[in-house]
Amino acid sequence: MAARPRVDAVVRSAEGVLAYSGFPQPPYGTLAERISVPSFVWIPLPEGADPARVAGGVNPGLASWLPLQARRTEIGRLDNVLILGVTGMAGFLAVQNARILGATRVTGAGRDTQSLSDAVKAGATTVALSGDPERDAASILAALEGSSPDIVLDFLWGAPAESTFAALGRRGLEADRTDISYVQIGAAAGSHAAVPAALLRSRKLRITGSGAGSASLADIIAEIPSYIQLISDGAVDVPTRTFPLSMVSEAWEAAKRGRPRVIVCRS
Repeated sequence: MAARPRVDAVVRSAEGVLAYSGFPQPPYGTLAERISVPSFVWIPLPEGADPARVAGGVNPGLASWLPLQARRTEIGRLDNVLILGVTGMAGFLAVQNARILGATRVTGAGRDTQSLSDAVKAGATTVALSGDPERDAASILAALEGSSPDIVLDFLWGAPAESTFAALGRRGLEADRTDISYVQIGAAAGSHAAVPAALLRSRKLRITGSGAGSASLADIIAEIPSYIQLISDGAVDVPTRTFPLSMVSEAWEAAKRGRPRVIVCRS
């Protein structure tokens, strides 16, 4: 079962062992009938684990799990988390991850109203993005209710990021008592966003990225077993729909629509 074509998958060994693995040497990928994988990326699944949910959840789940873990370690807690792009799979898992790690407040922004309701069920206060920059900035500001996030997880970038920068702006001579970690993870809404100079001067705000390269492969792999266990235990809900390889075109189209969440498997 391939979570992301070419990159990672749940595989079965010749001995019948199911394991999360992948990262084969290019140009080879994970949709082949047989693949060769690095020995250090071989993580057997717990007994009873649903391979479809593991394959569908590890990659998008770790996208937020790693920076949330790092932020909690840094400040000793997680109080307030803001997620841009909460309607996608990674954003939906980010809501759950934030709650598992102790966040007392989770605010999620996105455009798809049906998926926003899923985020609410997972424990988020939601903001429906309209596409109007000023309106979206006002909506995000209102949802925060005067508080500042400990961490912003941004799966969108582009215009939603600019609206968030506007919402986070402040005036006055009093020193900023907050420390905001803004983590850029995805660019579903655009690859560029303008950062106001006044925002950087008036707030304690750090913009960093999260992904392969900004985190070491060893650090990423070290977190995988515990996250697989969370999926296996049902602590993290990973909605999936499986397709046989013969329906890969249909699976791809379903994935582009965002719902249902999709993995591709061999029949």
